[in-house]
Amino acid sequence: MVGKMIEGPDGRYIVGTVKIGEKGQIVIPKDARDLLGLQPGDTLLVLLDIKQGIALVDNERFQQFAKGVLAVQEETPADPETDG
Repeated sequence: MVGKMIEGPDGRYIVGTVKIGEKGQIVIPKDARDLLGLQPGDTLLVLLDIKQGIALVDNERFQQFAKGVLAVQEETPADPETDG
């Protein structure tokens, strides 16, 4: 356990709770910022699932992941039976 975080399986943590301010802002808990190496000025991608809620993802890591997925798709030969 790091600080007040509760460690779960597979690199998952319960970090704590945050309150939404008047301008819709939240403060990411210090333990979470430290664990992820987040710094002031970093850009986070906001993902929303109506049933599951909001997730914040490091934008740079997400872009690298997306580029990797696209590269694999470009390298994979098209299957005429499944491609329209």
